[in-house]
Amino acid sequence: MNDLLAFAIDAHGGLDRWNAFSRLKAELSVDGAIWHLKQQPGLLNDKVFEIDTHQQRLTITPFLAAGHRSVFVPGRVSVEKLDGTVLESRDDPEAAYAGHVQETPWDKFHVTYFASEALWTYLTSPFLYTYPGFESEEIEPWHENGEEWRRLEVTFPADIHSHTRTQITHFGPDGLMRRHDYTVDILGGASGANYVSDYVEFQGIKMPTKRRIYAYDENMQKVPEPLLVSLDFGQLSFS
Repeated sequence: MNDLLAFAIDAHGGLDRWNAFSRLKAELSVDGAIWHLKQQPGLLNDKVFEIDTHQQRLTITPFLAAGHRSVFVPGRVSVEKLDGTVLESRDDPEAAYAGHVQETPWDKFHVTYFASEALWTYLTSPFLYTYPGFESEEIEPWHENGEEWRRLEVTFPADIHSHTRTQITHFGPDGLMRRHDYTVDILGGASGANYVSDYVEFQGIKMPTKRRIYAYDENMQKVPEPLLVSLDFGQLSFS
């Protein structure tokens, strides 16, 4: 583990504490321009996202109807009853974005795959970067909001589903995340500058409770309008 990653992990509560848990449940409302553009406004308001912290699995409850949830694992998304009865599913969900343009509307499986692969990364960062197959190195710092942010360039292994293989996370002087940059493969390489704030400590782990995501330009500067995605978290609990 390089110096910056070690500093960030310690600031967020430490690897030993993180590894004491295997699941995370998060109250969350998701909004922003992308959901309106894709004709799915409100679909992810007031949900519970639950993840396995050390393997890719995420559920969204309720989804579409009371007593139903969505389930994401690599290579498959489904809608099922709370007892596990599968109602509908889609294999190889990434392939379903082929040929899309900006205005192409999404169906429920487009929404759940995009939200699930994104939130699994967000909810496990920065601890995720210590997992097998991840490679990271510190790159030149970034100045924003009157601070110098140290930056970690992270390469994801091929078996982890996320926005793209190489992503950059910015850390403030306190070691906490400030911004997370990436492009989104299933959106044709659209850029995302994901601003992280409002940290709260839950069971010894510091977690952000607010994220605001914008595009960035060729100089990596935030494009302030529109607000693409907003994430507002309530209670988080580990087990």
